[in-house]
Amino acid sequence: MTTTVDNIQYFLKVTVRLQTFPLFCFYLLLVALSPLWQRISSPLNLRPVLIVYNFACSCVSAYTLVGFVYAIYKSGSTFHRESTSAILPFFWAYWMTKNLELLDTVFMVLRHKQRQISFLHVYHHSSILLLSDVAYHHYPWPAIAVFLGLNSFVHVVLYFYYGLTALSPGNPPQWKKNLTQLQIFQFLIGFVQASIGYAYHHFCVYSILYGMTMTCLFSNFYYQAYIRKPKTQVNDKIK
Repeated sequence: MTTTVDNIQYFLKVTVRLQTFPLFCFYLLLVALSPLWQRISSPLNLRPVLIVYNFACSCVSAYTLVGFVYAIYKSGSTFHRESTSAILPFFWAYWMTKNLELLDTVFMVLRHKQRQISFLHVYHHSSILLLSDVAYHHYPWPAIAVFLGLNSFVHVVLYFYYGLTALSPGNPPQWKKNLTQLQIFQFLIGFVQASIGYAYHHFCVYSILYGMTMTCLFSNFYYQAYIRKPKTQVNDKIK
């Protein structure tokens, strides 16, 4: 009988053998050394690069979104657990975008935006890098495409927002709060899908646990950014 310890050991064994695991380690090293870079360099102005990069990421996410929706429709079920040749290119494209999106952090380091390199940011980018690798090489199923499709949809909007922000940094779009709400809603839908899949379709429990961590982290970010009163406002009231 397989125990929880056996499952964890298998998961770790699969993880360290992933093609992107060395990149994962390099990414964490980059984050760890980023404060040193800030001390020995000057911030770079990457606005033209950011404009092209963000709109390109939005377009690629739209491509994977359409592909995943088509694959799910053709399978006839959001819980279908068999791969087809038609779905593989979209899983590969999604995996590649998660490699590309590590540049988010690289640009933050080069621009000295150290405050933006939060635990949530690093956890999200590093974990989805490995999970996209696992999905493409081990589980390219319509059932998994549901989660990746949701993420692709959010990233269409997310990178479009940041593209507009890069175009007009002095007058960014006023719906950043709604974007965070959309991200939380994504994980709630994924949590429901994963829970039903676990209860009735033999899904593993990891998708539920991962969804819970992301929901909690993004909810905490939302609370800190939009609900909790900034310290400056509190101090002003005290004075």
